[in-house]
Amino acid sequence: MTIFGYRVPMMASLLFWCVAWEIVGRADLILMFPPFTSVLAAMGELVQAGNFWTATLSTLKCFALGVGLAILVGVPLGLLMGRVQAADRLLGMWVNLFVSAPLSALVPVLMILCGMGERTIIVTVFLFAVWIIALDARAGVREIPPSLVEMGRSYGARGLQLYLKIIVWAALPEILAGIRVGFIRGVKGVVIGQLLVSIIGYGELFELYSRNFLMEEFWALTLFLFAFAILVSELIGVVEKRVEYYAGVRQ
Repeated sequence: MTIFGYRVPMMASLLFWCVAWEIVGRADLILMFPPFTSVLAAMGELVQAGNFWTATLSTLKCFALGVGLAILVGVPLGLLMGRVQAADRLLGMWVNLFVSAPLSALVPVLMILCGMGERTIIVTVFLFAVWIIALDARAGVREIPPSLVEMGRSYGARGLQLYLKIIVWAALPEILAGIRVGFIRGVKGVVIGQLLVSIIGYGELFELYSRNFLMEEFWALTLFLFAFAILVSELIGVVEKRVEYYAGVRQ
């Protein structure tokens, strides 16, 4: 980023918003925004609280199970849609519908079907993540040149072997891109699910802090979630860069 001919690091933008947040908080302009330094102090106190770690373990469990199921279902579904035209015509409309649909509206229905517990959160995370993973896997398969598949067949690759040794590796960059977005959508899903259920995990803490106007703790917990989403995205981004080779060799 360049301002007035000077190169400014991107971190300066984050610093600017932190300073603006501190000024607004110190001026008491908005009740919902305490000073940023108070939020940082609340973060230190939060990590020492037992209920925070209990909620964190519950949230991570629901997130990991939901995203894991989304990957196990979404990647094969995308491969199938990319390779079989009949499956793409049959399933493509529904996958695109669920990608763009307001899935948070389905959480009350899931609460009726799955109960007021972790199962509802896991299903919510799954529904938020699986469709974009499937779409990106499908896009990756569609980018594979037919000559690459024919080359695999000429060397004796058939059936499952063709998928595991040729198709999956050639589509890997798009598959990982879908998983990265799926992880981010999964964070959204676990937060929305827990907020609506409001009795387990971070949803319980958000409900507690907002009801008692503990805004320092509320924003501290929000920053933890943002940091987790960014960390997961960056880690998968590192893996993506390591497999960019496969996107080049398939041309």
